[in-house]
Amino acid sequence: MEDFRRTYLLLCKEGGVEPQESVVAQLQESRAGQRSRLDLSGQSLSADTCSVLARALQKDTVFTEVSLSDCMLTEEGAKMFLTGLFANTTIKVLDLKGNNLRSAGAEVLGKLLARNKTLRRLVLEWNALGVWDEAFSLFCDGLGSNNTLTQLDLRNNQISHRGASELALALKRNGTLEVLDLRWNNIGLLGGRSLLEAIQKNKSVVQLEMAGNNIPGDTLKALEQTVGYNTDRKSTLRESHSRTHVLSKEIQTLKEEKGRQDRALREEKLHREIQNLTEINGQLKNKVEEMERRCKSQQQQIFELKQELTNSTAELKLRLTQAEDRLETEKRRSKQALEDMDGLRQKEVEHVNRHLEESERSLQERIFKLEGQRIQLEEELSKAKAACVTERAQAEEELGRVRAQVRLEEEEHVSALEEKLRSVRSSLQEVQLHNSQQKNTISELQAKNSQQSVEADGLRRRMEELHQELSGKDQEKAAEVSRVRVELQEQIGRLQAERTAQEGLKEKISALERELKVLSSNHREALLDKESQMSSMMERLRLKEAEIQRIREDEANRASYLQSAVLAYVQGSRLGQYGSPKK
Repeated sequence: MEDFRRTYLLLCKEGGVEPQESVVAQLQESRAGQRSRLDLSGQSLSADTCSVLARALQKDTVFTEVSLSDCMLTEEGAKMFLTGLFANTTIKVLDLKGNNLRSAGAEVLGKLLARNKTLRRLVLEWNALGVWDEAFSLFCDGLGSNNTLTQLDLRNNQISHRGASELALALKRNGTLEVLDLRWNNIGLLGGRSLLEAIQKNKSVVQLEMAGNNIPGDTLKALEQTVGYNTDRKSTLRESHSRTHVLSKEIQTLKEEKGRQDRALREEKLHREIQNLTEINGQLKNKVEEMERRCKSQQQQIFELKQELTNSTAELKLRLTQAEDRLETEKRRSKQALEDMDGLRQKEVEHVNRHLEESERSLQERIFKLEGQRIQLEEELSKAKAACVTERAQAEEELGRVRAQVRLEEEEHVSALEEKLRSVRSSLQEVQLHNSQQKNTISELQAKNSQQSVEADGLRRRMEELHQELSGKDQEKAAEVSRVRVELQEQIGRLQAERTAQEGLKEKISALERELKVLSSNHREALLDKESQMSSMMERLRLKEAEIQRIREDEANRASYLQSAVLAYVQGSRLGQYGSPKK
């Protein structure tokens, strides 16, 4: 281990790569442990570190087991590391668990299996080798040409039925693999049948793990029987080889004792041994014949199971056809319901549009009428103001004439008094009477002026009443807008009810999908086309929902635009009414 650590540091120095501290620390800790095992599990190895390790292991003769599990190797790092193991002649166990190896890793692993002649056990659990079919095909090609690997762990590698078919072709060519673990993949019915056909031709696999692959029970049972037959055959061959080896040793012993024993006894003993060997061979032949009879009976059972499988497949296909008919009926019903709902929605949208257009026209007519009334009231107000101004001017002119007349009369009276001092006393009563008449005239003029003031106050009150009427009209407009808003909310409620009905249809469709999944749990591969049709149906439903949502948003936007336009118009009319008196 210390020599390998020095080699690693030297190669890092030569390549200008910074040694990874975690790797150096792990090598330092492992010096006192197992000398033939290199354990770097859980270390996050960079591409440069993988390149240096590959160069160090290329000519290493110490390590027989290498563990790089959960190291999160990159595609480039895995490729460099595995390329360095092509020429290694001592490593027998390689653990690459949990490194997310993908297409590039699968290709390099195939080349490693094709070139390496010492690897006995390969652990590839928790990777993604089966995602890309072409790369996994190259891996299977390498496995088919390998003649040293005995144990292969491919758990949780996302292997599909296509990958299983490629693996079956490799097993038909491989004659050394004994233990194969394929648990928790996605092999399915078709992949299980391909592997069953390959295992029937492969005589070396004695342990096969297939749990969690969605394979029917009869196929799993057939695989177990075939693997059991391989196990019995191998144990029989192993026993025969051991007995043959023992007999060869005994024969060698007899040859060594050749010089010490009598030739006749020796020949007789050898004859008895040959007879015993002949009997043993006969027993072995009988066992082989019995195994062949068992194989034939198992093949007959397999044939019967295939017949039962065919019958069950036909029955399931019939059920599937019935389920498809029911599904098609439900699809037609849902399609008819969607068409009816679309028709109702279009009718309601047309009705709402007509109602909105009628309400808009009626509001415009009312607005035009109110505008006419406002203009008429403004004209009446201007006429009243002009009449008031004319009457006031006439009253002022008449008051000026009266005042001038009074002034002239007073001057005449003064001149008369100056000229007729003697007749003042006699005409005093006449002057007083004339003065009283003038006072009465002035009082009448003042009363007429007060009456005109009262009329002006009446006109002001009339203007206030007109303002109140305009405010009442504004309140009526606000009530009309609120009524339109309530109607729009009712329409939104109806659209929500339609959406609830659509959700009910969705639930029915999901229930049908669950029923279809229960019926097709053992025939998933044969129903992929139907599932694609269901996904397209769900896409159409989603598009319908998006279209309904878009129409609902358009209606809401139109309602909000109409409301904002009415409010803007009402506010503009208010400003016009309040601004017209100032003019």
